Amino acid sequence: MTDERLFLAMDDGVRIALTLHFPDHVPAPWPVVFEARPYRKDDISDATAIYRRLCDEGGLAVCRVDVRGTGSSEGVAADEYTQREWDDWLFVIAWLAEQEWSNGSVGMYGTSYSGFNSLQVAALRPPALKAIIPIYATDRRYTDDVHFGGGVRRCIDFLDYPLIMVAMNALPPVPDVFGDGWRDEWRRRIETNEPWELRWFEEQDEQPYWQHGSVWFDGLEQIEAATMIISGHADGYRNMAFRGLERLRAPKQLLFGPWSHMSPRNSLPGPRIDHVPEMIRWWRRWLADEDNGVDREPMVRIFEREPTPPRADLDAFRGRWRTEQTWPPAGAGVERLELADATAPNGDVLAVRGDVGVAGSIWCAADLPFGTPWDQRGDEARSLVYEWSTPADAELEILGYPRVEVTVTPSTAVAFLSAKLCCVHADGASELVTRGILNLTHRDGHDAVEALVPDEPVTVAFDLDATAFAFPPGSTIRLDLAGSDFASSWPPPDAGTTTVDPSSSRLLLPVVPPASLDPPVFAPGDPDPHHPERVLWEIREDVVTGEKRVVIDHGGVRGQGASGVGILDAYGGEVGVQGDAPATAWGRGGTTYELAWPDVTVRTESRGTLRTDETNWYLELELDVFEDGESIAHRSWQRTTPRHLQ
Repeated sequence: MTDERLFLAMDDGVRIALTLHFPDHVPAPWPVVFEARPYRKDDISDATAIYRRLCDEGGLAVCRVDVRGTGSSEGVAADEYTQREWDDWLFVIAWLAEQEWSNGSVGMYGTSYSGFNSLQVAALRPPALKAIIPIYATDRRYTDDVHFGGGVRRCIDFLDYPLIMVAMNALPPVPDVFGDGWRDEWRRRIETNEPWELRWFEEQDEQPYWQHGSVWFDGLEQIEAATMIISGHADGYRNMAFRGLERLRAPKQLLFGPWSHMSPRNSLPGPRIDHVPEMIRWWRRWLADEDNGVDREPMVRIFEREPTPPRADLDAFRGRWRTEQTWPPAGAGVERLELADATAPNGDVLAVRGDVGVAGSIWCAADLPFGTPWDQRGDEARSLVYEWSTPADAELEILGYPRVEVTVTPSTAVAFLSAKLCCVHADGASELVTRGILNLTHRDGHDAVEALVPDEPVTVAFDLDATAFAFPPGSTIRLDLAGSDFASSWPPPDAGTTTVDPSSSRLLLPVVPPASLDPPVFAPGDPDPHHPERVLWEIREDVVTGEKRVVIDHGGVRGQGASGVGILDAYGGEVGVQGDAPATAWGRGGTTYELAWPDVTVRTESRGTLRTDETNWYLELELDVFEDGESIAHRSWQRTTPRHLQ
């Protein structure tokens, strides 16, 4: 593989940093695969090994780009997924297609951020973009991202991505890549880049801000590029998978594994596979017009989970692969489980608390300390629990979105309803299969928010997250209903009660016939998943005050990046709530990055606090920047905004 670094001037004169990788073993012209992220291609998120494989095994040229205002690109990092960013990628795609070493066909792909912008740019239909592979991506930013879920603000996520980007966006261009003037560009970046969290903090409903970049609204049908979606059971961005299959008109395929927000090759949990050959086959078919049969294979390859003893550092789910030729699957149906027919050991009146949900872990598992859910029985003691038995002579297999339809009577004007679908094991352990949450003031839509009338019944319906699961014969299905899902979601502003009417409430399960006897076969992934150097993950409870906290700390020294830089990172903080006074919730944490080049060491530190009372949100952010141990900049921001039925 041959590498080349260069700068490409956009139409407004801003230079974007590119790294090109070329195959050595096959002659040009080559198909080109393009990835664009704000996570610093030359050090913190260096992934040269993957690009080498795409070149060497796939005969593909690869282009990797830093989003403007990040990494070694010039400009201002104003926000995620701006129109200006999309204009940059349209420019880059056209440029790649015109190069003499290119065959004119470009693919776009990536994980998370670069999966999002693959969908967004594909919806703009640049002529040269022939195929995309969005990995762990969403089509709807408000409902399926780190900001909100079900109309409820995410909680422990505040300690992660929002504070990470304050520190990362203040790092300088790579001196050896950018060249003379890197310090001037660094200074402009520190003085100009505003924390993205400031806008996220203000936007509490699904208004035009969140609709921008959400192809769920009008973009999925516009995509003409052949689309291979990669999703994971433990990942939070899996809901786009089935929506995409249903609405995409372009050639499409889904690879839905057991994975978290980690590479399928080294995910915790597994089973892990080597997904790179699957990607290469997709690229070769749609970028090189190679008749390799990929377009005649099943549309859906999905890992169907089987009951697995739950634990926070789960190595692998039990289960099997199944295929589907169409979506919805042939023979799919709906199993209606009426709450009136269920065993309800905890009754129908829920005493709402702000500290229920810790055993569910975070909505999007990833590297520890963001692990998988463990035994739910601790939270079930403070939830409403409904149970049904499956048939004694056959498995009950579900594939799709389970759904709850419930009539409830909240005692407060703002109330949340968390729903968790669980499988009860023979030893009594309760395994979380899938979950959902709804801010009941969003019952008519996330852009049509209306307060509840206390003590008046209301009927609501919402989907749980996409899943595939096989309940064994004669097993117990359990539905847990609670008024919070801390620390994954921010607690509600009031306690009170919520009463469920079982006579007009039900759980709807998307059932499918037994799986195919001819499952797909994949190359194995890494038998030993990645573990960070340092992990702290604790649940702390003050038995006197009733305060519950989730505390995390992780990071470490990560060795040398592609540009010869030593990398140190540290992330952590805590979120807390008093169970019987959920309005007074809070989170505080920070991120540190230190990059050590031969001639200079730079360091950025972000700190943030997000807290609430009954009426307001309060946000405080700080940034400190150092060069060779000396402070060169300090910035701070404070914001207060009313809770909009949150």
